[in-house]
Amino acid sequence: MFRGRYEHSIDAKGRTSLPSRFRDVLVASGETKLVITTGIDPCIVAYPMAEWIAFEDRLARLPQFDPEVAMLRRIYVSGAVECDIDKLGRMVIPATLRDHATLARDGLWAGMGKHVELWAKEKFEALRTNALADDQKRAQIARRLAELGL
Repeated sequence: MFRGRYEHSIDAKGRTSLPSRFRDVLVASGETKLVITTGIDPCIVAYPMAEWIAFEDRLARLPQFDPEVAMLRRIYVSGAVECDIDKLGRMVIPATLRDHATLARDGLWAGMGKHVELWAKEKFEALRTNALADDQKRAQIARRLAELGL
């Protein structure tokens, strides 16, 4: 499972390092690459290959002409790129994905359990700060988590 938040720089060519703890998760599962794609939020979403295949399989079983399903395919599947990780743990984020997430110099990797998100650090911090500062938003989140049994 991917856990934690880690800051890593991104160079002008779009190279960044996958956090070592996340690389350890990949190595333990026998993975050597990630599938990265545009997120619904302004971030990049990264899946180990096995998780990506499972996601695509679930998506393929959904109704083809449902507008929300079609949009999810447009956002996630059409933007997906297989990304190799070199021996030093570095990877190249394509320009189209960097543009989607407005990634410049400071990136923040956020572990999300079975997948990872890569955010522009300032956007992630603003999102998190705003959610924690809004009493109604926190109450809404708490209600939804209770409905889900958490």
